[in-house]
Amino acid sequence: MPQLPNSVHEVPAINTQVNDSGNTPYTMAEEGGYHPPTGTDTRPKQEAEFTVKPRMTDFNTDEVRDAMSPTGPMTPNPFSRKNTSIDIDDYFTGPRDILKHSKWPLFMQMHGSILPKMIVPLIWMSIWSAAITCIDKFRTNVGVDSVLLTVLGFVVGLGLSFRSSTAYERYAEGRRYWAQLILATQSLGRVFWIHGGDPEGLDPRQSLLRKVGCMNLLLAFAVSIKHKLRFEPYTAYEDLEHLVSHMQTFAQEATAAEPEKLTLKKKNFFKETGEYLGISFAASNPRKTIKKASRPLGNLPLEILNHISCIVDKMVEDGQLKVPMQQTLAYNNVALLNDIMTGTERVLTTPLPIAYTIAISQITWVYVMLLPFQLIDKLDWITIPATVAAAYIILGILFIGREIENPFGEDVNDLPLEGYCEQIASELDIIASFEKSDPYRFMESPRNLPLYPASMAPYHIWMGRSEDRVRDAIKSKHNTVFEFRKKVILDKVASRDAQSGGKKSSSEGTATLNGDHNV
Repeated sequence: MPQLPNSVHEVPAINTQVNDSGNTPYTMAEEGGYHPPTGTDTRPKQEAEFTVKPRMTDFNTDEVRDAMSPTGPMTPNPFSRKNTSIDIDDYFTGPRDILKHSKWPLFMQMHGSILPKMIVPLIWMSIWSAAITCIDKFRTNVGVDSVLLTVLGFVVGLGLSFRSSTAYERYAEGRRYWAQLILATQSLGRVFWIHGGDPEGLDPRQSLLRKVGCMNLLLAFAVSIKHKLRFEPYTAYEDLEHLVSHMQTFAQEATAAEPEKLTLKKKNFFKETGEYLGISFAASNPRKTIKKASRPLGNLPLEILNHISCIVDKMVEDGQLKVPMQQTLAYNNVALLNDIMTGTERVLTTPLPIAYTIAISQITWVYVMLLPFQLIDKLDWITIPATVAAAYIILGILFIGREIENPFGEDVNDLPLEGYCEQIASELDIIASFEKSDPYRFMESPRNLPLYPASMAPYHIWMGRSEDRVRDAIKSKHNTVFEFRKKVILDKVASRDAQSGGKKSSSEGTATLNGDHNV
């Protein structure tokens, strides 16, 4: 395992390569910094002065570390697969890749189905129904009146409906919060990169790097939210380490002090198989890492949000956000990030009350266990497959509600948080690639056709014409385009009639616009 930093003040190594899996960590710029020679103490002279910065000349740029490797357990990332095939593990773990396309009919698809977790319950129901059928045929009659199907069926249906609607409401609410997170990061990204001015007397390179750092903070907030929702409290994760290793946080200090707790123990065959099959005795406690921590872990998203708030305050103080509406936009989106952080935590920590969960589960199992007694008199040996089919339908709805109740986990049907983080990283890169030096320059391009499709004349041609002619062309554009579309429709009708051997339309020729299309 790679050596963790000895102090939160150490400068991380530069990362300019892709990792072994072919993925580049989420970033807004070149990751990391420079790696000092072996044995060099890069910590500041005074530990209390966290603002002391090392000089570039203090580092040997010839010694560059390879791509950053995860020093702790990383959430599986199904969006990083190079090929289009699906590994067997991806059928049961990790959120389903929504970018994958399957040509199989829905009723034949296994990926994302609840069937793997129903294998054990269905085997048990087949054994149970076979035992009841054999007792009835070879020993004594155990059949009862089927009135229980009607009485209990209503109660079971009501309970399952309540369970499913509550679970899906939490799933939809979780997705809504992540959509708001994408919106907030886009808005703050534009505030930092476009609306924020450059302080007077500041080196342009330093201004650019500061803005890139602000964008990286937004990405770090999103990635830290993902790890927090999955009970991963440290910072040594491949997609997070390079974003927060230079920050002084509780999680960073705990990561440096407890590297041994970041090593994942390999699961044995029975435990891994049990998790695939949904056996509760084989499930691991997701909060185990947090409970075993011997140092305070803090709240990493909240600490990152503190940095973002301080940066917004500093930009307002320095006059970088001169328009009051820009300041309001910045503060509103900072508040939105806080609302997203608390809202996702509320969804995670407020499941359906345990009394409802236990009662609905017990009622459902009692109902399916009583099915053979009510079907045996009418179905005889067909009771066995009929009971299994009914159990698949009833228990399937129960298990689906249980799986999507926590939308932030690593089940196949959970939200693809890795994909959302990659989307945020990509969109922040797009914002940062925009150059705002001359916002009107693109309009003067010779490829700009201001009055298309009424005219094919480019921008510079219209600049050589009189104002009256420009105004007349703008006024007549609507009528010209209407006639053009009408002509296109008539041509399509004529072409269809010609192909079918029918009578041609009276309109002949291709649709053209009257105007300077050959300019």
